[in-house]
Amino acid sequence: MANRDMTYGRYLALDPLLSAQHPISDRHDEMLFIIIHQTKELWLKQMIFELDDALGLVRTDRLVPAYKSLARVSRMQAVMTLSWDVLATMTPADYTQFRHVLGTSSGFQSAQFRQVEFMFGLKDAAHLDFQDEGSEPHAALKAALSAPSLWDEANRAAARAGLPIPDNVIERDWSKPYQPSETVEAAWAEVYRDTGKWWELYQLAEKLVDIDDALAAWRHKHVLTVSRIIGGKRGTGGTAGVPYLESTLSKRAFPELWSLRTLL
Repeated sequence: MANRDMTYGRYLALDPLLSAQHPISDRHDEMLFIIIHQTKELWLKQMIFELDDALGLVRTDRLVPAYKSLARVSRMQAVMTLSWDVLATMTPADYTQFRHVLGTSSGFQSAQFRQVEFMFGLKDAAHLDFQDEGSEPHAALKAALSAPSLWDEANRAAARAGLPIPDNVIERDWSKPYQPSETVEAAWAEVYRDTGKWWELYQLAEKLVDIDDALAAWRHKHVLTVSRIIGGKRGTGGTAGVPYLESTLSKRAFPELWSLRTLL
């Protein structure tokens, strides 16, 4: 039976949601800055939700059902990338009028973005230092750091399916950054050489490449937008700004899925 007391606003908790924007300055563009970043955090929350589902499915060799969540993640990444175009309507003159109110806050400190990176397989324990120890974000980030990533679980699934994945890949210290392996590269290259035999793993691999592709596009657009708005200034959180962002452009969460293409 339908709940006749339920309204659109109550169901979506619109009162607290739409009351969560608190510009500090009186500058028009600060509201856009806040909403863009709050929206990104909502998408990141949904991405984490989908990745949790996908990780569980891959871990139990249910690869086909995992495709849906993985495809959804890459599409959410595309929406986040498009949002940079909205932020780019803010000129350097606009931003400098309220940048001072940000203090030392920075997107670099986003716990959810780092959690997504960890879940993909891009792990760096140093990011824990930007979260208060004992807080929920710190705990979530630490849990993601110490758990097998999406690429770890994909390699373990490949090993269970009969591909020659090395033991030091399927059982290792998950908190350490992943090191690409020629043996892993060769195993996944075999998947691409005989897609009929390895169809489920092949489709999983392409879903992962979609995610990596979308992440690279997001980083590239981020660099362009920041460069357009602040030029060569340092970031508010103390990073080098554009040079730091440029240093992330070559990162790949699933490296062998890119390098194997040279072997085919």
